[in-house]
Amino acid sequence: MATTTSTPKITVLGSLNIDLVAYVSHHPLPGETMTANSVAVSPGGKGANQAVACAKLSRSHTSSSSEGETAHITMLGTVGADSYGTLLKENLAKHGVDVSGVRVLDAPGSKTGMAMIVVDEPTGQNRIILSPEANHFLQPEHVADVAHLSAAGQEKPDLLIMQLEIPVPTVLQALKTAKQNGVQVLLNPAPAVPLPDEAFAGLAHLVVNETEASILSGLEESVLDTEEGLEKVGKVFLQRAVKTVIVTLGGRGVFFMTDNGEKKGLVQAEKAKVVDTTAAGDTFVGMYALEVVTAAKKGERFDIERAVRKANKAAAKTVERAGAQDSIPWRDELL
Repeated sequence: MATTTSTPKITVLGSLNIDLVAYVSHHPLPGETMTANSVAVSPGGKGANQAVACAKLSRSHTSSSSEGETAHITMLGTVGADSYGTLLKENLAKHGVDVSGVRVLDAPGSKTGMAMIVVDEPTGQNRIILSPEANHFLQPEHVADVAHLSAAGQEKPDLLIMQLEIPVPTVLQALKTAKQNGVQVLLNPAPAVPLPDEAFAGLAHLVVNETEASILSGLEESVLDTEEGLEKVGKVFLQRAVKTVIVTLGGRGVFFMTDNGEKKGLVQAEKAKVVDTTAAGDTFVGMYALEVVTAAKKGERFDIERAVRKANKAAAKTVERAGAQDSIPWRDELL
């Protein structure tokens, strides 16, 4: 899959999971056994979802090659030597993601990561349990050099995207490597765990939901109920030297704030008939990331509010469909 110097490059370093999804009439209560209305097995993992989001939103659904893509997307991660790992790599490649950086574990019995998802059909809300498996074999030494942040033979990426479904020490090393080599980073710290202050220093883009914002800021989630409270949370991260803070709020919309205070605001959510919220946040990250690298490559000033609105629109399209990667729209579906 060829790339040119004129095409922005995004690397997604993160998890690849197979999703086992049960659609139910309500989330089961403690001790309750219930029958699912339907079950699906599909490619997922926050890392893979975000890579697919970047790829699909950077091209038309009729594109059969890299021709016409607005960014070249590379996935870095680890899968098991099993049928699920093969399925994940094939699905990424089918959607235009460069998978040359996806490592297949050769250890006997190695397993691909798995997520068990229960979707409440009346609301579209989900509950997720992760089993990392191969994802936890992605270690700090695998990202200790800037050459490790892209596929073999490629230049360093214009943007590195990460989440926390891989070992935290690996994420911290990748942050250090990126910083030392002038690579901007978008961190989506999910699932959230406390991080050292150095993880935030110089971070170009931090994208969190309400729960993640609360855990990482140390403030009660109820603080985010008002725009004043959202600013308070935003300032916590800006004081840690984050340059741009994004807080996704589900049906309330998205709050954004920049380090110089020039830009801040609450963008209302797009109207949508919610079917399944899986991958909505990943779609938001993908669209937002494309806006970041496109503006930089053109030498234009990054319009954060415009980027948030476009990302909001893409995420709204995603929640109207069932599934993870299959629900993410192509670029021409948003025109």
